[in-house]
Amino acid sequence: MERKHFLKSLLMGAASAPALLSACHKDDVSPTSSSGTGTTTTPTGGSSSTNCTVAPTETEGPFPTKVPSSYVRSDITDGRSGYKLTAKITITSSSASCAALAGALVDIWHCDAEGNYSEYGGSGMQSTNYTGVHFLRGRQTTDAAGLVTFTSIFPGWYSGRATHIHVHVYNASGTSLKVTQIAFPEGTGSAVATVNGYAKGLSGYTYNKSDNVFSDDSAGIEIATVTGSTTAGFVLTMNIAV
Repeated sequence: MERKHFLKSLLMGAASAPALLSACHKDDVSPTSSSGTGTTTTPTGGSSSTNCTVAPTETEGPFPTKVPSSYVRSDITDGRSGYKLTAKITITSSSASCAALAGALVDIWHCDAEGNYSEYGGSGMQSTNYTGVHFLRGRQTTDAAGLVTFTSIFPGWYSGRATHIHVHVYNASGTSLKVTQIAFPEGTGSAVATVNGYAKGLSGYTYNKSDNVFSDDSAGIEIATVTGSTTAGFVLTMNIAV
């Protein structure tokens, strides 16, 4: 699978839309220490509890959580408006026939309904300044079944990327096991179509097949199962083998 490095201009803090898109490309990650219509969506997606394929390694992107250990919480909404999303993520060990991995640390983060990230902003990559807040970021420890559950909102989107959630998995001692991303099912009846980009709509939206992270995922390994509605809320289920 192709891996691309961050542009030098991004690393030096350059503020441009091309830098943002390039920063979201695939990349090698080395282990380190450390309300609405009521339409119901169909249960579509590529995740399965029997899937023992190791999750692809992806870039953390330009907006990783700065101090993830500070945000141990299951409800990461932090006052952001949007349709409720319950994310149920199961971590398994590929070296143990994909048995549940208990005691793993799982960090997730994603943009808000308008496509903005907390902890960043005031630059060309994101004009709105959210450097002083920490919404839609959190950490949980997997239970005996390898499961973590987060309460959040359905992510919005921003130019050049499909709807997605970032995930970083560590072992209990803080060593990085996997950095990856979760994609959402698309098409008629999907949650993405139902939410319709919130106020932005889907004009200019980048679909998974054209996304620079998900476009080579022909098997749908990175696509979650998403069910629910705008009134009842959505439930995302994903299995990630590390």
